Amino acid sequence: MFLNIVFIVAGMAIVLWGADRLTEGAVAVAEKMKVSQIVIGLTVVAMGTSMPEFCVSLVSALKGTPDLAVGNVVGSNIFNTLLIVGIAALVCPMTILKTTVRKDIPFAMVAAVLLMMMCFDGKIGRIDAAVLFAFFLIFMYMTVRGAQIEKSDMQKENELAQEALEERPKMNSVMSAVWIVVGLACLIGGSNLFVEGATQVARALNVSDAVIGLTIVAGGTSLPELATSVVAARKGNSGIAIGNVLGSNVFNILFILGLTGLISPMEIQGITMTDLSMMVISMIMIWLFSFTKYTIERWEGFVLAGGFIGYLSYLIMNA
Repeated sequence: MFLNIVFIVAGMAIVLWGADRLTEGAVAVAEKMKVSQIVIGLTVVAMGTSMPEFCVSLVSALKGTPDLAVGNVVGSNIFNTLLIVGIAALVCPMTILKTTVRKDIPFAMVAAVLLMMMCFDGKIGRIDAAVLFAFFLIFMYMTVRGAQIEKSDMQKENELAQEALEERPKMNSVMSAVWIVVGLACLIGGSNLFVEGATQVARALNVSDAVIGLTIVAGGTSLPELATSVVAARKGNSGIAIGNVLGSNVFNILFILGLTGLISPMEIQGITMTDLSMMVISMIMIWLFSFTKYTIERWEGFVLAGGFIGYLSYLIMNA
């Protein structure tokens, strides 16, 4: 048991470090290729922070534990929406752009409902996965297109991103390539270690893969989003904080489960309608709180965080 816990901790640390290295290398390559900051943020950085979820879900599906794969995504989304936004709003009330309320949040809700509908038959086949991935491509097109049109709304975030990039020392081509390779290797190796440890602990405690995926795995793989959003909120960059969460939620469902399902179709047994409904309800709560005054106040952050604690308590009591 102790050794498996060491595997979980070590695997998660390696995955998070690898995701950071991969993102640094990929951003440096994108800069050298003269790719715009908008495209870097929406693709490279978003992909980098979601790499832990992707690698853990893919490895879980390939190893025959699909509940761990789907539980990781569903749990991560609930973690993102309730706990991360909740804590970020408690740190500093979050101002939400009108475009976020009218476009981004509804799209994230559609992705959550789509996943819940696909889980009714207890499996995510290749056709289901292809539909999810197609929606991901549509989302990326809409976001990039919208970012080009609505430059005024994005100006502050772009300036902040530009300042951050200017402060960061430039990386040469060789080091960029090295970090990308090292990052990918750490992601793959760390994911295998993490999934193996989590699976063995679940069996030893007689807890289902689904519950482990919804709790330990989801919380661990969401650490990059938690750190990014809380730091952004503390610095007053609420747009970055909420955008990080929404982008991650859409990415988790449409890209991660879409691509994972295309590679290895998944039979779902331990993920219940309660879990999937909680994922959808959490998105509805975010939308309602954002729609009023286009701000998520501290008390609303408290409600969101309280909702997560209540859901986590439910999972533990029924484990």
